[in-house]
Amino acid sequence: MRAARLMLCGLLGLLPGLLRTAESPAPASTPLPDAGIERITGARNSSAANPAAWTIEKPANWNGTVLLYAHGYSPVISNAPPESAPREARSVLLSRGYALAASAYSAGGWALAEAPVDQMRVLDEFVRRFGRPRRTIAWGSSMGGMVTLALAERHPDRIDAALPLCGSVSGSLGMLNTALDGAFAFRTLLAPDSGIRIVGVDDDRANAARVATALQAAWNTPQGRARVLLAAALAQLPAWSDPASPRPAADDFNAQAEQLRRTFAMGVFVPRVDQEQRAGGVYGWNTGVDYRRVLRASPLRQLVRHFYREAGLDLDADLATLDRAPRIEATASAVAYMRANFVPQGDWRVPVLTLQTIGDGLTVPATHGGLEQITRAAGRTRMLGQLWLERAGHCVFTAAELTAALSTLEHRLDTGGWSLAPAEVAARGATAGGESRFIRHAAPPMPRQCGARPGSCTGEPRVSGAAPQ
Repeated sequence: MRAARLMLCGLLGLLPGLLRTAESPAPASTPLPDAGIERITGARNSSAANPAAWTIEKPANWNGTVLLYAHGYSPVISNAPPESAPREARSVLLSRGYALAASAYSAGGWALAEAPVDQMRVLDEFVRRFGRPRRTIAWGSSMGGMVTLALAERHPDRIDAALPLCGSVSGSLGMLNTALDGAFAFRTLLAPDSGIRIVGVDDDRANAARVATALQAAWNTPQGRARVLLAAALAQLPAWSDPASPRPAADDFNAQAEQLRRTFAMGVFVPRVDQEQRAGGVYGWNTGVDYRRVLRASPLRQLVRHFYREAGLDLDADLATLDRAPRIEATASAVAYMRANFVPQGDWRVPVLTLQTIGDGLTVPATHGGLEQITRAAGRTRMLGQLWLERAGHCVFTAAELTAALSTLEHRLDTGGWSLAPAEVAARGATAGGESRFIRHAAPPMPRQCGARPGSCTGEPRVSGAAPQ
């Protein structure tokens, strides 16, 4: 169902299994088809109401490195031991001597408060059983990419490097406010009386149904299509999002528009019920936002102008309508919660390497531009590297690409310098299986980037005191 797809985007499947009680000891090992691999699963008490299930896999030829994997968003708590790595690369990594560890989260949904704690607990479990590793690399997919950055920022004494995959690496506020911009434009220009909610959502599923109805009606007219595409541009959606479709040519606006239509609802109307409940109020806002400036920063600005001309619409008039429309205000304490869970500071003490496809319509590539902004402001650009793949889709990687990215990060640890040329990166994963589609690519800018310092963002409500955890 549509709402289920919305809420499950970014979640990598979890292995089936039986969760033991927190008091029950995990077995010493579990037989696997993989020769010489010791697999341990279990659960431990945590500060949350539920124990977090975990998985550890250690090969007999352990090379001294532990890869600490954080999975993506899940609306519910899983009672199964989690996958220890992205399934495409697990067997390759074990064969090369890496130990793997991962925790499920002790809460479902937007578990950015609980997940970093859960991840460190499984690392503690590994150390208790096997001793301190020579090197620990945190990595994670989608929301797990944000968890990975939190670990790197908070535990540089125990985490040696970070590899966020397809993650919203600019942090929660910039990502969610960027989506809000697209939703605001869509509702204001196309569906003001539809009942669509942008914030204060009481039912993500019902809201998604209203969005689908309005989107279909809008797309049936040239004027509606033009306005949908303006909303997509303000949300910084990429012009390619379907992995089953070829990359549209730079001047093929019709093919780009079809790609944007396919990803629009999921990329713009993200689930908000769980986040608002956790934050205790509305955390998104657009007070003080200049949508002309946001459009100028979008790679889709020429496409938008093209379709506005075809529809006979006045783009300036629609932008003026957005300027006059009542703006959305946030609750200061809710913003503080989302900043704490999580917006990175960018003051990296360990190397951070991101991996992203250029056509991810869920975790938009502009978030990587936001991470660049945050890191540059902190004066730590030498600690950040970014890898790009010429592919569409969310978290769509081959074993060769994952191992190449990992080896590139290890090369940075070993030499102190980045080696990010696409051919050099691809060569590091050549024997792992599957194609490698690394390319040179500049991260698009993030116009609504919002930093970790309270009060640093345009239109942000002010709050005094410490941020809630």
